[in-house]
Amino acid sequence: MLYVRFPLSLRNVEDLLHEPGVDVSHETVRFWWHRFGPMFAAKIKKRRIEGMKSSRWRWHLDEVFVKINGERHYLWRAVDHEGEDLESFVTKTRDKTSALKFISKAMR
Repeated sequence: MLYVRFPLSLRNVEDLLHEPGVDVSHETVRFWWHRFGPMFAAKIKKRRIEGMKSSRWRWHLDEVFVKINGERHYLWRAVDHEGEDLESFVTKTRDKTSALKFISKAMR
């Protein structure tokens, strides 16, 4: 969780774990992250969704025009009140169908 929670490199996590006597290589930390990272991410997202029911929780919809390979696309983002990205979605069209599809995806 040190690698996830704080902006540390794999080698920094290795050094921090070495201080209390845990001898582990940065490659082991990388392996753990690839193995258990999706599970941590799913739990964090689940807690965040449960927190949405709080009256203090708010989110905003943001739309940005981006060029991908020279073509205009639309990047939709859902951002919570703390500035964290909840979900993002890229479409070629900017219409009601795309917006509703993104909102339904963000609310899951």
